[in-house]
Amino acid sequence: MTERRWGIDKVTQDDIRKGGFSTPWDAPFVPPFPFTFRNAQILTVFWRTDPAALAFLAPPPVVPVGDLVCIHIYKMNDTSWIGPYHEANVMFGARLPSGGSGAYSPYLFLSSDGGVAHGREVHGQPKKLADPFLDFRGDLIVAGVERNGIDVVTVTTPYKQRLADPAEMRAHFDFSTNLNLKAIDHIDGRPAIRQITSRKLTDVVVHECWRGPATVELRPNAQAPVFRLPVLEPLEAFYWRADFTLVPGEILHDYLEGQ
Repeated sequence: MTERRWGIDKVTQDDIRKGGFSTPWDAPFVPPFPFTFRNAQILTVFWRTDPAALAFLAPPPVVPVGDLVCIHIYKMNDTSWIGPYHEANVMFGARLPSGGSGAYSPYLFLSSDGGVAHGREVHGQPKKLADPFLDFRGDLIVAGVERNGIDVVTVTTPYKQRLADPAEMRAHFDFSTNLNLKAIDHIDGRPAIRQITSRKLTDVVVHECWRGPATVELRPNAQAPVFRLPVLEPLEAFYWRADFTLVPGEILHDYLEGQ
């Protein structure tokens, strides 16, 4: 008979071997797939940057496509497991010579420790703790990222002036597939995982979408160096509100395969 206390079953070796297992086993920190985001508010801002900077930041064999960058700043109002929090994801269009394309993320910032752990352990996303924000201030939408007491990113757009189709965002580049560099070591220091991973959101329902001009300000921070993607030309912003589900992704490239 399975031993049971405090409303939970004692962990077994089979449980530990299963996908989606997390520690502490009696109060798991990292959520298993799938989990959902409800009523997320998002400000997506595009700007033109230096193509040489993109090429430098892209890990081989990832190849940048174009010269555009975007940042998504999320106010996650109702997230399974994790609860409410804020997130920022910096992306640029990219492809792999062997096939596969999407948007590579050099930087992500979250206010949720659980979100940071999930992103790093499962997807390989380069997430760090920070204080992203998204506010309505009169006739302006203001969003950004603060870390170490420095506002490393500040973006603005007018408040809901022009309705838009969410598909219009893809005219800049398609960010629906997110590419990340996953790196995890064994306890003895040997590399355990070195991969380019891919993930998509499913069950996406967009409740509203608005389009407008944008401003983008970047301030240097050695631990949050978004300034390395300089703003040559701010393009436009999209404010949208949506529900979506995070599901298992794919391995597009394995650096250790055959070793």
